[in-house]
Amino acid sequence: MIFRQLFDPQSSTYTYLLADERSRHALLVDPVFEQARRDSALIDELGLKLAWTLETHVHADHVTAAWLLRERLGSRIALSAASGAEGADRWLRHGDRVDFGKRWLEVRATPGHTDGCITYVVDDCKAALTGDALLIRGCGRTDFQQGSAQTLYRSVHEQIFSLPDGCLLYPAHDYRGLTVTSVNEEKLYNPRLGGQILKDDFVGYMQHLGLAHPKQMDIAVPANLRCGRPQEPARDAGTQDWAPLTYTFAGIWEVQPQWLEEHAREVQLLDVREPSEFDGSLGHVPGAVLMPIGTIGERAAELDKGRPIVTICRSGARSAQATVLLAKAGFTRVANLSGGMLRWRAQRYPVDGGSE
Repeated sequence: MIFRQLFDPQSSTYTYLLADERSRHALLVDPVFEQARRDSALIDELGLKLAWTLETHVHADHVTAAWLLRERLGSRIALSAASGAEGADRWLRHGDRVDFGKRWLEVRATPGHTDGCITYVVDDCKAALTGDALLIRGCGRTDFQQGSAQTLYRSVHEQIFSLPDGCLLYPAHDYRGLTVTSVNEEKLYNPRLGGQILKDDFVGYMQHLGLAHPKQMDIAVPANLRCGRPQEPARDAGTQDWAPLTYTFAGIWEVQPQWLEEHAREVQLLDVREPSEFDGSLGHVPGAVLMPIGTIGERAAELDKGRPIVTICRSGARSAQATVLLAKAGFTRVANLSGGMLRWRAQRYPVDGGSE
């Protein structure tokens, strides 16, 4: 099985990508709206087909990307029938199974943080995604959104601590940079729920946390009750529509050689190699302007912000970094030539200079 743990620094949310290696069918658990492009790029680069987006609960600290990914990738949305949300393609209940290829997740209802909290257990019981029901050495709060300390205590002990001791547990959040724990670790060391802590001890602990409400709560909860569908859909401000670009998992917009060969006159061609390379064996794209990457900071004013820019180097590595530098300088329509001059020459597009 393919497994990736992704992180949103703004909300400290973990998003999980799981896929069946043979069929390439994939699930995305707890996707974040602002990270939809990142997640789509990874799915594309790994050659996966996103079948479902799943929620562990209705989040109060970020807006889900479920609706956006359904619009872009055709995936379906699933979350708890007890969530109170609308707009999902499937409503999950305790004991259900979500299949992706020949693999699946078992649905375990673990309410207490919210009524609709779900823990997803991987088919071999070697890993589980616990949402906010159980965090690493902690747990989700129980003071709003149908929270109940008594219910959460029962959920964790009956549905999570009953898993094999070696089962790895992956939470929906962590604010200290911790990534994974295990059933045995939490049974032993969780200061709220582990050891010999009884339900009354836990209830008293949770009643005196004194936490402020999440900053995004008033925005996130209503949006997540619509599965992330905006009330007034807006154009993605980060979209570049001047060419059929792709967005890589590394965060770089790229254009393919075929399109560039046909539309070279419509853009500014910026070769960021050194002069010896520009006039060297690979040659350069006709019409390209030489601006070594080390000079972009001081020479960016020479470029026209009104016309798109395509950056070029030998392999696409330096030119990828050049797009980052240009973005910092205020250029909004910039893309990297995928594969650089090596791919350009391999596909036998015209060059100035160079040698066979």
